[in-house]
Amino acid sequence: MPTSKPRYAITDTGDVERMLDLARKRWPEVADRKMLLLRLAEAGSDTVRHELDELRLDHRLQRQAAALESVPGLIDPSVLLDDETWR
Repeated sequence: MPTSKPRYAITDTGDVERMLDLARKRWPEVADRKMLLLRLAEAGSDTVRHELDELRLDHRLQRQAAALESVPGLIDPSVLLDDETWR
């Protein structure tokens, strides 16, 4: 089928063969190795998505911790406690 998208040639040897054999054990109901390859790609994508979500969460938590650490330098408690502030 004509397409302007890139195509990829993957030969069922070496590491690819081992990955597909492992995938066959995971999904024994799938007989077609091409479908196993697609399942592997999907499983890999799900794993990467999960890892990226965890990295984003870690990054957000680090930014929040840094912001909380900077609060004491931004607020002068004596000003807040001064009666004059609240009049």
